[in-house]
Amino acid sequence: MNTDHIELLDGFEHVETVADFQERLRLSRPLRVKLGIDPTSADLHLGFMVVLHQLQRFAEAGHRVILIIGDFTARIGDPSGRNVTRPQLSRDEIEANMQTYRDQAGKVLDLERIEVRYNSEWLDRLNLTDMVKLLAKTTVAQMLERNDFSQRYQSGAPIALHEFLYPVAQAYDSVAIEADVELGGRDQLFNLLLARHFQREFGQPPQICATVPLLIGLDGEKKMSKSLGNYVGVTEPAADQFGKLMRIPDGLIATYARLAAFFSRNECERLGRRLAEGDADPMLEKKRIAQAVVAQYHGEPAALAAREFFERTIQRKEIPSDSIAELQLEDCRRVTEVLVKAGFAESRRAAERLITGGAVKVDGVAVNDAKAPWTSQAPAVLSVGSRRFVRVIP
Repeated sequence: MNTDHIELLDGFEHVETVADFQERLRLSRPLRVKLGIDPTSADLHLGFMVVLHQLQRFAEAGHRVILIIGDFTARIGDPSGRNVTRPQLSRDEIEANMQTYRDQAGKVLDLERIEVRYNSEWLDRLNLTDMVKLLAKTTVAQMLERNDFSQRYQSGAPIALHEFLYPVAQAYDSVAIEADVELGGRDQLFNLLLARHFQREFGQPPQICATVPLLIGLDGEKKMSKSLGNYVGVTEPAADQFGKLMRIPDGLIATYARLAAFFSRNECERLGRRLAEGDADPMLEKKRIAQAVVAQYHGEPAALAAREFFERTIQRKEIPSDSIAELQLEDCRRVTEVLVKAGFAESRRAAERLITGGAVKVDGVAVNDAKAPWTSQAPAVLSVGSRRFVRVIP
């Protein structure tokens, strides 16, 4: 094991502690590096991939990397960063989400080098007596040190007792696998530090905690989140990913280059300086970053096609003549019916809202009447917004 791996800490914004990490590197064995993720939704977004990229770097350096899928902790619900109780998931929901996690994580992780574990392996075996002993190792005062718990307590917002169990269960994961290092997002720091406390209680050396920055979403204000709608999904079509990434604020270009496209620190610092001095074109840099991100999840040919599609349909405002789906029209008398059949709207009312919002065009001509009939007797291109097209065949 090469002990010159202190550069692995590049990209983390907080490490508890660097001295501990340097000392642990002197061991004559690979370090056990842990990351836990809960299958709380069916899809991952780019914000999740920031820490997965860092995990992959540890794997490439020869350390023993363990990805823990929190099928037990997902039943509790992670309260981190929330001002309300997170809904608990059913076992069926968790199992359905777990099916997609491996494939999506594999876009960044080399799963041949990664050990995947489920924390139900050890947490399901704990009986009530075990759990009471575990809970006795921490205090309510310690729990209220967490910002989210503290803020909710002070504001009078309810805190359910089972929510205190979440950081305890996550901390016990580190005990179960005897973790040397645990990675996480900034909002997970309390949970990671609690694991150090539990490891000491169980006679283990406390793990090193390393947290990554949170990726700001497309709104340029809050962290990327599906619930806020400011996200880019890993499984989204290449053209949709590219189009969304072109919406990032100019002030986040260098950030996305670093956290989403995984450019080097030096390259991103140079990019930031060039943008600040006016020596770089923000539009061209966004395209470069968007193409790199799309290539990560769909391959370079798809990324190039997505860029060409964006330039053709958004910048030159051309209607695509190829590579769009076709819809055979049957018994549709109104534009709203075609929108629903094409999958562009969930209902007639939703379709009417798209029309009144000015998002719908037929062969490039805006449809302004929510009750407009479908009159085209020849193949026509129906578009919603700037990225969704379908060729309607009578």
